[in-house]
Amino acid sequence: MRAISLFSGGLDSMLAIKLIADQGIDVTALHIFTGFGGTKDVRDELAKRAKMAGADFLSVDVREEYIQKILFSPKYGYGKNFNPCIDCHGYMFKVAKYMLKDLGASFLVTGEVLGQRPMSQRKDALNQVKELAQDEDNLILRPLSAKLLEPTKPEIEGWVDREKLLDISGRSRHRQLQMAKEFGWDDYESPAGGCLLTEEVYSQKIREFIKYETFNVEDIDLLKYGRHFRLPDGAKLVVGRHKDDNIALQNINNPDYVGFRVPVPGPYSLIYKRASSNDLELAAKIAITYAKSQKDREYEIEILDKKFIVKPFESKTEAHKYFFNANL
Repeated sequence: MRAISLFSGGLDSMLAIKLIADQGIDVTALHIFTGFGGTKDVRDELAKRAKMAGADFLSVDVREEYIQKILFSPKYGYGKNFNPCIDCHGYMFKVAKYMLKDLGASFLVTGEVLGQRPMSQRKDALNQVKELAQDEDNLILRPLSAKLLEPTKPEIEGWVDREKLLDISGRSRHRQLQMAKEFGWDDYESPAGGCLLTEEVYSQKIREFIKYETFNVEDIDLLKYGRHFRLPDGAKLVVGRHKDDNIALQNINNPDYVGFRVPVPGPYSLIYKRASSNDLELAAKIAITYAKSQKDREYEIEILDKKFIVKPFESKTEAHKYFFNANL
């Protein structure tokens, strides 16, 4: 017997795997990579945590399909920010369900806890997820809250012993933390840092972006780093804030953006490659303002084979007015 468990790397998903694996069932921890899990790729770390819980690990990249089918047209809407949690969970189960045959698995597992999250883990939301996942065969098992829910096919058929499952509900994590202690786990908080779509700043960046451009897979990472400016003729400028930002921006491979440097220690920047000459010149002026530059000195900066002679703004406040949101 084998099960597929949706896997975030967090404590609940590790415990769900452990409860099933301890019943002698092989488990594949399936990480569905949407690109919005955080600013770092932690799939190697997830594989270690899956092994700790008793599962093998598999990651599938769904970024393209997720953007096309889920992100901008969720049936059940968004949470507080740009997070389509119910549709997202339903989609992930649907992906996992399609993989049952190929992996030789019989049912699906998740670490969801009844009532833990206000949008996606209410009882009615779980039913909505079931409908979106097209789970007519009743194959989705939630081991941490199973005794508070109707029996699923794995329980009814005796594949899983329902008496060994749990009845956890609500937002308290006391029982989960106690179980982690019993298992000797001390590395279980989500390494991905949560979903970026639940964060206000990232969500605002998406809303602003789609007013001017079509959102593609390559733009997921573009919005994760740097200061973001919208210039008068419509071009987006991204200016690194610190060393880690600069490295991340240099590693972004986005066909719509080109990078440039300033001639003194300072930020690495990306500019929309079809920017007007006026926007390019302003981008150079903004970038040099955030560098270790002298206010009364002119600097030559090359962008897209064009050279601009610019002086820094008298203060960063003058550059701030081009922030897409001055409050950020």
